[in-house]
Amino acid sequence: MEIRFTNGSYTDSEGRVMLDPTVYKDWQIGAAAERELPPVEAFRQKLGLLPEELIPHGKTPKLDFIRIMERLQSRPDGKYIEVTAITPTPLGEGKSTTSLGLIEGLGRLGKNVGGCLRQPSGGPTMNVKGTAAGGGNALLIPMTEFSLGLTGDINDIMNAHNLAMTALNARMQHERNYDDAQLAQRGLRRLDIDPARVQWSFVLDFCCQALRKMHIGGDGKMDGYPMDTCANIAVSSELMAILSVARDLPDLRRRIGDIVLAYDKQGRPVTTEDLEVAGAMTAWMRNTINPTLCYTVAHQPVLVHAGPFANIAIGQSSVIGDRLGFAADIGFEKFWNVKCRLSGLKPDVSVLVATVRALKMHGGGPEVIPGRPLPDAYTQEDLALLERGCANLLHHVETIRRSGVTPVVCLNRFYTDTEAELALVRRICEAHGVRCAMSDHWRYGGAGAEELARVVLDACEEPSDFRLLYPDEMPLRQRVERIAREVYGADGVDWSPLAAEKAARFESDPQYAGYCTMMVKTHLSLSHDPTLKGVPTGWRLPVRDVLEYSGARFLCPVAGGISMMPGTGSDPAYRRVDIDTATGEVTGLF
Repeated sequence: MEIRFTNGSYTDSEGRVMLDPTVYKDWQIGAAAERELPPVEAFRQKLGLLPEELIPHGKTPKLDFIRIMERLQSRPDGKYIEVTAITPTPLGEGKSTTSLGLIEGLGRLGKNVGGCLRQPSGGPTMNVKGTAAGGGNALLIPMTEFSLGLTGDINDIMNAHNLAMTALNARMQHERNYDDAQLAQRGLRRLDIDPARVQWSFVLDFCCQALRKMHIGGDGKMDGYPMDTCANIAVSSELMAILSVARDLPDLRRRIGDIVLAYDKQGRPVTTEDLEVAGAMTAWMRNTINPTLCYTVAHQPVLVHAGPFANIAIGQSSVIGDRLGFAADIGFEKFWNVKCRLSGLKPDVSVLVATVRALKMHGGGPEVIPGRPLPDAYTQEDLALLERGCANLLHHVETIRRSGVTPVVCLNRFYTDTEAELALVRRICEAHGVRCAMSDHWRYGGAGAEELARVVLDACEEPSDFRLLYPDEMPLRQRVERIAREVYGADGVDWSPLAAEKAARFESDPQYAGYCTMMVKTHLSLSHDPTLKGVPTGWRLPVRDVLEYSGARFLCPVAGGISMMPGTGSDPAYRRVDIDTATGEVTGLF
């Protein structure tokens, strides 16, 4: 079906109106779609849920995960489609947008489809990148609620996290002020916390670089324990990482109790259970276990659950969301070797999102800087630059194939792409034997994603031979070596003395045998160096440290720099966000 916008809109045969995203902004498209949104009861019936399985919260109710899983645990699985991307520009290449467009496209073909996305952090929403609601006519609604806290999961995580830090510092104060007998009178034992080995910090869900270093505690005995600390962005909290991998409420409670907050002066771990705060932390997070129901602008259901920091966690929606049978928007290696290992689910298809813009960057194009106009190389036809950059695309195709999952390349179309450029990428994919579909979901929603939807359905008919990259029993350093060589294309791994000492200790202790390997590396290059584009050769992966997250059960080899608190730029999104005081409608979100 051909769509022609007239005066910025198009009305189909059933009277549904689609707005032209070249004329209207995302928040305007979202507001128009929300006005036509069916009542929650219609979605409950569509999903086959019982009334008691929805927890009311206006247009965005939560789903009672435990009740639903108990009732539907014997129901057969549907098709499981994962959406990932080539090595992106700093602007991102549209994984969320493509996920939503694909859902809309499959819906247009009459398929019973839903999705699962992660919740956006307030940091990027109010900074340069904006919210993660997709864009154009491939958009998540209600956009305001999704972008500004939704049902409060991130706030609950902040409260639980900062409660732990409050408990830790208060305990350090009391142990300084009281002797052992006085502590015993208060029902406490001396934990003898080493102030130089505190692992925890405060969290805040904004990009506040001023809080990367702080000194807390006053001069008085009752003003807390003086110490250097910091605040990290809330979604980097280990609690968010735990929520993304927990299978149920008992697993959540157990993992929170295993969190190591500090070490004592003898080098022994001090956990949240030692501080008797784990139960209260879980109480704060009791509602976060339940995913939230949102919608595409075409009114298909989409679950939103968890939003972990990609640097030290899986950077994706949750295991719980996937267990309820919804697709995912994530990065492939962690999906493959961590999430699927924990969930036991096996994907049928992996959609690999690529843009002409990013492929040109990998072919040697100029630097892409958020907040600045794109250089002319990205808006003018250049087939040679584009062809060189396709090496990065084909590298990712081979990585997906190595997992046994069927890849589908989605060429996410921008209005500046030429027909010759799109045809070139198609020819390269065809020569490589991989399915490729062009999708214009940003402008035309599901209608623009029909080709992608048909190609994905065809790929779903291929049998999946899913296999993990390494077995559970493989030691940490061998895992990292295999990931570096087979996924990143490195010639090997170089371990710093500190990292090698930690790795040897973890490998020799049976306690860590079940921990997942969570690589910490830039997403802007296959290598550890974000300036190396395309498919770098002749390099080795330097691992300088290994971080331990005992609650999440992650060991995180660190390759390159990592900041747990991003900074706010000079032209942040909050400058354009406002509210219409007559209607209460929020404007300016994107």
